[in-house]
Amino acid sequence: MRCAVGCGHVHEGVDVGHGIASVQGDVAHPVNKGLACPRGIRESANPSGEWLTRPKVRRDGDLVSTTWDVALDRVATAFETVLETDPDGLAVLGSGQQTNEAAYALGKLARGGFGTRFYDANTTLCMASAVTAYYDAFGSDAPPPTYDDIPDARTHLVWGANPAVAHPVMFRWIAGSARDDDSRLVVVDPVETATAERADIHVNLAPGGDLALARAVLARVLDRDLVDRDFIESATDGFGALRDGLPAAESAAATASVSLDELDALVEALADPTLLYWGMGINQSSRGTAAARALIDLCMATGNMGPGSGPFSLTGQANSMGARVCSSKGTWPGHRDFADPDERAAVADVWGIPEERLPADTGPGPVGIVEAIDDGPVEAVWAVATNPVAGLPDATTAQDRLDDAFLVVQDAFRSETADLADVVLPAATWGESSGTTTNMERTVSRVRAATAPPSGVRTDLDIVTTVGDRLVPDLFDAHDPEGVFEEFVGLTSGTDADCSGISYDRLERERAVRWPAPDPDSSGGYRYYDPDSGSDAWEFPTATGRARFSTGFGGDDPEPTTDAYPLTLTTAREADAYNTGVRTRDSVDEPGEPAARVNPTTLDRFAGSGDDRLTVESRRASIPVSTVPDPAIPEGMVWLPVHHPATNRLTIPATDPESNEPNYKQCAVRLVAADRSVGTSVAPAVLQDGGVARPLGSESGVGE
Repeated sequence: MRCAVGCGHVHEGVDVGHGIASVQGDVAHPVNKGLACPRGIRESANPSGEWLTRPKVRRDGDLVSTTWDVALDRVATAFETVLETDPDGLAVLGSGQQTNEAAYALGKLARGGFGTRFYDANTTLCMASAVTAYYDAFGSDAPPPTYDDIPDARTHLVWGANPAVAHPVMFRWIAGSARDDDSRLVVVDPVETATAERADIHVNLAPGGDLALARAVLARVLDRDLVDRDFIESATDGFGALRDGLPAAESAAATASVSLDELDALVEALADPTLLYWGMGINQSSRGTAAARALIDLCMATGNMGPGSGPFSLTGQANSMGARVCSSKGTWPGHRDFADPDERAAVADVWGIPEERLPADTGPGPVGIVEAIDDGPVEAVWAVATNPVAGLPDATTAQDRLDDAFLVVQDAFRSETADLADVVLPAATWGESSGTTTNMERTVSRVRAATAPPSGVRTDLDIVTTVGDRLVPDLFDAHDPEGVFEEFVGLTSGTDADCSGISYDRLERERAVRWPAPDPDSSGGYRYYDPDSGSDAWEFPTATGRARFSTGFGGDDPEPTTDAYPLTLTTAREADAYNTGVRTRDSVDEPGEPAARVNPTTLDRFAGSGDDRLTVESRRASIPVSTVPDPAIPEGMVWLPVHHPATNRLTIPATDPESNEPNYKQCAVRLVAADRSVGTSVAPAVLQDGGVARPLGSESGVGE
C-alpha cells in the first residue's frame, strides 16, 4: 500500500537474505481486483532512499551506530526526565504510514501513558480540514460514499484534486464511468492538471477562490430553483441561515475569476447524480474547513446524497483513514468524542489508567506542537514515520526549533529529520510488518510480512510497546498485532466507526471488510442512509439526527501578493514521488534543485534573462530552482513539488483555525535571477494492467 486507495498487493520475499523479490496487484482483493500503479509496485519492490538498519545515538555532535539497548535506554531516560516535570513536555508526532495496530498503540501510549496533549500525526497536514468538515456536517468522520458508487454517478466533479496522478487506480474507475454517454468529468482547478486534461469541462478558477466559487454555485442553484427541498426539509438543519447570507452569484463568481457560463456549467452538472471529490487543493488552506463544508453544502442542497452521489474527500497516505479511527489524535478510538466525560471514562477503563491522566483537549496540531518548543512546554519530540523538518511549513524555522529539543526519530529511511535526531530507531516498512490498514472508503485490509526485516530493525508496534513497557509498565496487555487489533476493535463497539465485527480470521477469509461492521456478518455501505426506512431513510449522528449546513463565506488570504512579492506559490504532487520523498529520492545529501513550473508569460515578465536557473524567494527563505516553462500553470503562479525538502522553506505557517491544517497552497513569492546547479527531473506515472502501460503525465495541479 502506498496511497489510500487501499490496493491489495502480493509481495514475494527473496529466497536468501532480506527484501522483496516481486510485487503485483492481488486479483483476489476486493478493492483493486489486481490493478496496481507503478508507484505502488516500485516503492514496495525497489524503493529509493537510504535504509536505516542500526539504531543511532548522538555522541559529541555525531550520530553513531549503537545497540538497541543503548538507544532505548537513552530514549527512556530522556523521556522519563521530561515526564517527571510535565507530561506536556513530551510531544509525539505520528503518521499515516503506520498500521492500525501501531497507530493505536502510539496513541494509547501518548494519551494514556504519557498524558500529553502535544500529540498529533502528519495526517493533520493533509486531511484535517476534511475531517472537521465531515464532523460539522454529519456528526462523524469519513465519506458517506464508497467506491461502489462510482459507476452509478453521472457527474464526476473533481475539485482541487488530481487523482490521475495521486490515485491512478481510482482514477481509472472514475474515468471509465465518466466515459458513459450520459456522464461527464468536470474539474475545478487553477492548473490544467493531468486530470483536467481528461475532463469534459475544466473550470480554471483563481488560486484560493474555492470557497467563493462554491458559494457562487449554490447561489446560482437557488436563483434557478434547483435545490432539493425534500431532502433539505426532511434531513437537514440550517439551510435558511445559509441561504440568507449567500452573496450574489455574479459577485462571488467574479471573486473566483469564473464566468457566468462556467458557473452555469457547474450548476447543470450538479443536476445529475454527482460524486464530488476533493483533495489537498481544498484542505490545505487557512479556509480549508469552510471550503470543504461549502462543497458538502452543495451536495446536500442539490440532493446529491445517496447511492451514486455525495461528498467524497480523497485521502492521501496509505493509512490516513486508519489514523483517524484508531490513533486517539482527534477523537478516541472509534470516533469517540474527545471531550465527552462518558467516552473518556470508557477509554480510561479499557486502558486501565486513571481518567485524569487523559489530556483535556486534542492539542494545537503539528505546527503548534513544534512552535511549543519555543514558547511552550515541549522539551522532547518523538517523530514516528514522519519528516517534519521537510514537511512542515516554514521548514527552516521548524528545523531550528526541533534542533532545540531532544529529538527521537523512528523511521525506515534516512531523512532530514533523522539527521537532526539525538536518537534514531530503525523501523520496518510495508512488506516487513504485519497488521491492518484502512483505506479512504473505510475498508480494513490485512497486511502481512513477506520478508523479515534486517536484524537491526524492529517493527513500529514492537518499538512503541517496548518504549511503553519501560516508561508505563502494564499499559500494554497485548504486544502482538492481533492482540492489539482485538483491543482496538473492542473499544469501537457501539460507536459510529464500529469495527467490532472485524477479526483477523474474518480478514483472512474475506481479505477486506468495510466499517461500520458491528457483527461478524455485516459490513458498511453508504453511510447515514437506509433505503428501507421510508421517510426516515436518513439518520445522522448529530444531536437532532439531521445533517447541518454551514454559514462560512470568506476570509482573507494569510499572505496575499504584493509589489515586492507579486507571484503566488503553490505546492503539489508529482507522479512518481510521495510525501517528502524519502522513498523516492536517491540522496538526502544531494536532493538537487526542485523544478519550478511557471507559465512562459510569467517567466518573460518576471525573469526575462532567459536563464532557467532562478531563485524563488518568500518572506521566509529563498531556494534555487530550475524553471520549466509550462502553459498549464496559470499566469502569476509558481508551482513546486511538495516532495522536495527545500519547498516548505518558502511556505507560510498559517493554519486553518478549525482544523489546524497548514495553508500550503498559497503564499507570496518572487523570482530572482541566479546561477545555480542543474536541477532534478521526475518521470511521468503510468498505470499498469495486464502488461499494458498507459502514460498519465505528471501532476500539474494544486490538488492532491
